[in-house]
Amino acid sequence: MEGDFDSTGISAEDALGRLTRGNERFVRGETHLRGLLGKTPAELADSQHPFATVLGCSDSRVPPELVFDAGLGELFVVRVAGNVMSPEVAGSLQYAGAHLHTPLFVVLGHEGCGAVSAALETRDRGERHRSRIQILVDGILPGLPKFDSLLSPKARLAQAVESNVRWTVRQIAESPEGRARQAEGRMKVIGALYEFASGRVRFLT
Repeated sequence: MEGDFDSTGISAEDALGRLTRGNERFVRGETHLRGLLGKTPAELADSQHPFATVLGCSDSRVPPELVFDAGLGELFVVRVAGNVMSPEVAGSLQYAGAHLHTPLFVVLGHEGCGAVSAALETRDRGERHRSRIQILVDGILPGLPKFDSLLSPKARLAQAVESNVRWTVRQIAESPEGRARQAEGRMKVIGALYEFASGRVRFLT
């Protein structure tokens, strides 16, 4: 266990190190159950100081707090299918930066993402989805890559999932707030992909 930790003033690199070590514990089956053994709800009643913000997919198999073995108050989590940007998501991320001052922002996608698969169906086969689902899918379309014609469907989806994560990272990094905080050296934005079989998170470079 990393012990009680005041995340105020933590650097982006330190935050990334904590996420990496937490995921390694998760993969080994050695989680610390920090939600139970860390700070109590009462200790967090008046304030929060998360060390990282995670924008993740709503998939029930990828809860960031468990994947990174983090406890109450340690992660500011925003979850939406396909880890897509929207005005509401952007507002939540802006709050994390402006008021919580988290130095690290992680866009956490996962293999086989259904939202990305739906976006490929729309782009490549003209499929249309239920109205609000289509709105979400439309937000993924600009980040989809062009494919080598020899790629298998599985390989295409894997490539599209990674491209979607990178697309969201780019939108965060190139926002006015993102540019300003990065210029000040106060913020790092990174993409990551979760692997179901191993439980491992691969950070994108």
